[in-house]
Amino acid sequence: MAREFDPYSLSSPRAYLTFMIIFLVIVAFIAFILFPQISTAFMSNPGLNGLIVMVGAFGVLLLFGRVIRLFPEISWVNSFRIGDPALDTRSPVLLAPMAALLGNKAGDMALTPTTARSILDSIGMRLEESREMSRYLTGLLVFLGLLGTFWGLLQTVSSVGATIQSLDVGSGDANVIFEDLKAGLEAPLSGMGTAFSSSLFGLTGSLVLGFLDLQAGQAQNRFYTELEDWLSTVTDIDPEDGGFGAADSPGVEQIQTSISALQKSVEEGGSKNAAQAMANLAEGIQGLVKHVRSEQQMMRDWAEAQGEQQKRIEALLSSIAAAFDRAKE
Repeated sequence: MAREFDPYSLSSPRAYLTFMIIFLVIVAFIAFILFPQISTAFMSNPGLNGLIVMVGAFGVLLLFGRVIRLFPEISWVNSFRIGDPALDTRSPVLLAPMAALLGNKAGDMALTPTTARSILDSIGMRLEESREMSRYLTGLLVFLGLLGTFWGLLQTVSSVGATIQSLDVGSGDANVIFEDLKAGLEAPLSGMGTAFSSSLFGLTGSLVLGFLDLQAGQAQNRFYTELEDWLSTVTDIDPEDGGFGAADSPGVEQIQTSISALQKSVEEGGSKNAAQAMANLAEGIQGLVKHVRSEQQMMRDWAEAQGEQQKRIEALLSSIAAAFDRAKE
């Protein structure tokens, strides 16, 4: 029997992880083909090039970790939606604020728009923080490549100057001058090798991390979007005010909570719980009535103030009209 399709079930980021692995396999295959040239370029400055390779490898592991950490979070959300009994044994990391607010049982859960937005903002902030490190590593690879470039050019310029100064033109022997020139050009060529090899490794590493960061970002965006779609189905919005006015009024949220508790108590058949829920409901209604009365009093005070101001304006206009009449006479 085919499983029933659930449109709000969070999908696995396995496809993005597969794209990342395929891309790394292609890069490794190209590196294997060009291994003699790459090894020669690497040995021109093993220290700096080794540092670039280590930073790139750390960035690759970090990006894979960003995608892999989504698997337990997605599993927790899907288990929470269906009320899996094994949910109590697992604790999410990325969705820790959501787990603290919602508890471990979905039931007939209904969130206010403010609570849903708070959960999404918290998760979005955590996802954005996880992207900052990978972006920094991508920029660091470019910086290390440029650092090696300027380092190599500096070596080249200084060694060329030293080579020119060491030439003994007055000897008159062309073979000796040529041999001195050939020996002196080894240092400038070594500096050029440092410059070009570091740029090669730095830019290649930033290219690899850039693609992997793109895939990891798409996986996180898909996770966030699907979570937002599901939370929108459990968000209770008042149709009369669009979900804004009622959430801002004191006592309304308490009344909604009390009504839900009363309904649950009646369904469970507990008279004591039902009485407590009725008391909470009455308290919430009383708070709402006090709030409405205070707003009515504020409106009356405002209307009286406007009436007094209108009377003062009329008196001022009358005095101005009388002054004009006296001026005409």
